[in-house]
Amino acid sequence: MANYNKVILVGNLTRDPEVRYTPSGTAVAEVGLAVNRTWFDRQSNEKKEETTFVDVTLWGRQAEVAGEYLSRGRSVLIEGRLQLDTWEDRETGKKRSKLKVVGENMQMLGGRGEGGSGGGGGYRGGGGASRPQQSQPQSSADSFYDDGPSSGGDDVPF
Repeated sequence: MANYNKVILVGNLTRDPEVRYTPSGTAVAEVGLAVNRTWFDRQSNEKKEETTFVDVTLWGRQAEVAGEYLSRGRSVLIEGRLQLDTWEDRETGKKRSKLKVVGENMQMLGGRGEGGSGGGGGYRGGGGASRPQQSQPQSSADSFYDDGPSSGGDDVPF
């Protein structure tokens, strides 16, 4: 019987990554990911949304990159595998378990300004300062990249 354990998730970070190092020096980052699903409910005739919260563990260079560049609210794509952690509760002595994702590949999405301290980055409820708005060109002859009106000549930089 064949086995296949692959997860691909796109969502927003629910908290800043927590990076630690093993005694051998390997970086480990724990991140929380919120993944939204939207659908139309025909019975109630309205649009509905649910959010699933997933814990992700990143190892090695991926963990270091996450700690350096990611922050709460940032969009990210994670490829990885499911892993079931089991342990015994210290207080009750009962067996506990938790399903999590071990990230094998990570891709940062959106611009650098996204995130809790940037322009909001699509994170619902994220505050922070917004990016300054670019001024619109005053006339059709002026564009965002021009220093001013053209002074003649067709100088092409390539």
